[in-house]
Order: sequence, then structure tokens, then C-alpha cells
Amino acid sequence: MRFIVSTSTLLKHLQTVNGASSSSTVLPILENFLFEIKDGNLTISATDLQTSMTTALAVESKEEGKVAVPSKILLDTLKTLPDQPIAFNIDDTTFAIEISAGDGKYKLSGENGDDFPKIPVVENASSVNLPASVLTEAITKTIFAVSNDELRPAMTGVYCQLSPQHITFVATDAHKLVRYRRMDSKADKATSFILPKKALTLLKGALPSNDINVSVDYNATSAFFKFENINLVCRLIDERYPDYEAVIPQNNPNKLVIDRSLFLNTLRRVVIFANKTTHQVRLKINGSELNISSEDLDFANEAHERLSCQYDGEDLEIGFNARFLIEMLTNLSGDEVTLELSTPNRAGLLIPQTNDENEDVLMLVMPVMLNNSY
Repeated sequence: MRFIVSTSTLLKHLQTVNGASSSSTVLPILENFLFEIKDGNLTISATDLQTSMTTALAVESKEEGKVAVPSKILLDTLKTLPDQPIAFNIDDTTFAIEISAGDGKYKLSGENGDDFPKIPVVENASSVNLPASVLTEAITKTIFAVSNDELRPAMTGVYCQLSPQHITFVATDAHKLVRYRRMDSKADKATSFILPKKALTLLKGALPSNDINVSVDYNATSAFFKFENINLVCRLIDERYPDYEAVIPQNNPNKLVIDRSLFLNTLRRVVIFANKTTHQVRLKINGSELNISSEDLDFANEAHERLSCQYDGEDLEIGFNARFLIEMLTNLSGDEVTLELSTPNRAGLLIPQTNDENEDVLMLVMPVMLNNSY
């Protein structure tokens, strides 16, 4: 089997799917790309058995066949080569691979392509079409709030609720929660599933900046994303998602409106002086003034800043983990945000002051107990 392709084109496609491969000691073949040639097209696949990704590109070849190619050595080689044609010669019996590029020749041993795990195909699936921009925005706004706690597998992914009215994406780690809703994307019938974080990270990296439609097919076990020449398949997290609506406080009489970037930069400065374990900051609101302070008693560090804000409600003192607030403010858009509060021991809500009419974003953050030493 022989084919010729440009080094830069091949590298770009390999980097797109590389994240799906696995350095598995149990199944060493997962450390390979599967190359399949048919009708002058090269299909490249990578998988870790939970998430699989394929991409296709045109190459010069009159033959057909498949081979598993070691991913790391191939990527490392291509990264150092200039943009030029590169020829692959594969021995169909030993699967030895010889690569010729310019004046260089490189040999490596491949494996039988038939031993590579089968990439799942769509069966009994329902489907919905989403613009790439909506999907990118939904992943960006939610993925930072996903939990890393393997003991609560449901929370290690993003919960997707499809309905004829809208589509909702939810992520939480029990300290913070994000609900991202789109009114301009709908499904024919109501359903829900949990998408794993790894698959969403790969999807976000592969989605193009131009606004194409992404076809999303899903059945009881898997979700399939298809756009341009890329297919991504992931196994869904088979768990029940917690009732997140019950956590969102409905009655929040205290509303603070503040400039988002001003609030964000102040928190970034003040947290430097906070306790390195808790990252605790104190928000003291009275009238149209917000005092943000932190202290680290172990090192006698403390910081105080005063900001002006619009505030409607009773004077209030509440503590938060500044890192959670910083993550949320970074992932919100718009010039101003509203912080809705009720009491110092109940969750606060961060909402953009001006929402796109097709977009509804709500971020929730749990408070931390204050020790009233100052």
C-alpha cells in the first residue's frame, strides 16, 4: 500500500483526532492511528474505547488497505518536517512502514489494521442539528464547572436536555453550577443525556470558527457528532443527573449590578492575599458600595478594595471562594453582571445584565462560612 500526502495537511488532521487516542497498557494498539485508504481518500481514526474520532482527507493513491500507525513517533516526526510531499510505503504482510520525505527516509513498524477496535456506528438514533457557534459557546460556558470527582460520575460530564422549546446544558461540581439555555435550538422530542468532559473538550478543539451545522445523533448509549470531514463518537455517562433545578434559589431579594471586568480584576488582586487553601474573599455590601477583602492569618497578609455598584437590597456580608467567582466572570460575556443574593448561607446567582435574546445563562456559586475576625 502506498500513498502521498502533504506533511502539513496530514499533521493538521492527526492533531485534530490525536486527543481521542489512549496510552493504554492493556491495549497497546490504542496508541496507534488507524489509516484506511479507499478511493483516493485517507480516513484516520483514533480511540480510547470511550471516545472515538475520525477525519478524512484526499491523498494520492490508487490502492486500498489499512494499517495501524504508532501515533507518537509519527506526530513527533511530522512536527519537525517542513511543508512538503511525504510518501508512505506499507508492506501488506509485515505492516512495516517506510516514510520518504525530501532527502529523508524513516522506518517504523505498524500493526494489522484489522486488530484496531471497531469505531461505533449510528444505530436507532434520534438527531438534532446545532450551529457550530452554539455548540462552542455551550461547551465554553459549562465545561469549567464540571466535577472531577470520579465517585460522582454523573457530575463528571455536561447534562444536555433537549426539548421542543429549547436546549439546555448544565454542569456542576456541587460548589458551582452553570445552566446554559438556547431558545433558538430545539429538538423534536424531549430527551436528556450526559456527555463526558473529554469528548466535549475534543469537540470544542475541532469545531471550526465558521458557522456550519453540526449533526448530533444520539441513542441510549452514545452520541455522534458529524461536521465537515470529522466524526466524533462518545459513550454517554450512564447515570442519573442530580435535580439541579431544586438547587437554584428562586427568591433573591438582594440584587447587585456591577461592571464585570472591574469586579473580575479586583477579585484577581484580592485573592493573592487570601488563604491559599480556601481562597476566601469577603463581600460586604452597603448602599452603593461593595467592599471586597481577604486575609491570610498565617502570613499576616490582607487586602481591601472598595467598588461602587448599583445595589437594591439589605446590607449584607457574604463569603465566597474567589477562584469560583473568577472562573464564572471570565466565562460570562457582557459589560455588566448581576449578583443575586438572599442570605449569607444561601447560593448566589451570577447573571449577565444583558442577555442575547436567544441565550439564557445562569451561574450559581455556593458561599463559604465567614469567621468574623475582622
